[in-house]
Amino acid sequence: MQTRQIDLVAFGPEHLEGAVELSRQAGWPHRLEDWQMAFVLSEGAVAIKDGRVVGTVLTTIYEADCATINMVIVDEVMRGRGLGRKLMDAALELAGNRPLRLVATEQGSPLYEKLGFRETGAIRQHQGVAKEITALPGTEAATAGDMEAIIELDRRAFGADRRRLLAYLAAAGEFAVMRRDGRVCGFAALRTFGRGEVIGPVVAGSLDDAKALVAHFIARRPGQFLRVDTTVDTGLVPWLAEQGLAHVGGGIAMAKPMIPGRADPAAATFALVNQALG
Repeated sequence: MQTRQIDLVAFGPEHLEGAVELSRQAGWPHRLEDWQMAFVLSEGAVAIKDGRVVGTVLTTIYEADCATINMVIVDEVMRGRGLGRKLMDAALELAGNRPLRLVATEQGSPLYEKLGFRETGAIRQHQGVAKEITALPGTEAATAGDMEAIIELDRRAFGADRRRLLAYLAAAGEFAVMRRDGRVCGFAALRTFGRGEVIGPVVAGSLDDAKALVAHFIARRPGQFLRVDTTVDTGLVPWLAEQGLAHVGGGIAMAKPMIPGRADPAAATFALVNQALG
């Protein structure tokens, strides 16, 4: 289909380099490898004008449970022409009837509200070179045998089966876990992303456990650039700032329909994979 000489086509590997250039224009830190991860886990659409990528959107489907809409970018010279709405229409079609989540900018939220999305929280991005700290007790490197427990904890916290995503993270990075009575009761992941490495997701039963899991990786990465995406309601924000990870931005968490409140007190998400993937 066409919109004023703009073609909307399925997102293919041949569009990745153009997507990287578009995200750089938007000031995003995403490398080609970061786009490849999102692409492998998602379906999407790109807008093409004169052979150049001028818009992107991805829909990441988590089984039948839900989907996240992400990587929504429109070339700055193409804005104001309804292209963002066309890309969102393509993403909604890919998602089918699944519940939807996304993280919006202030500029993008009015469009999403028109499409039925409602605000569910505030995202805070913290990053920088953390202070040197000593790892808190109670955490250890995960083993391959921990993956099923990690998948189940994540499902309880996020509300969806994200085993494909977690398997990708295990192959690309590493996990740490916390155990009680011999059972995994919390976990955190670390992988290379953007300017350095990102810690997330982090799932735990309490704020203190979440701090210990984040500290597990901070202590092992002295002098390294780290990023953590969290939500205001977790209570993790002040502690991250104390560790030297400054608040540098964020977004508006939105959902369609609204997400029920946290139902499982033993499993909560304290840090996201990143703002795109939840």
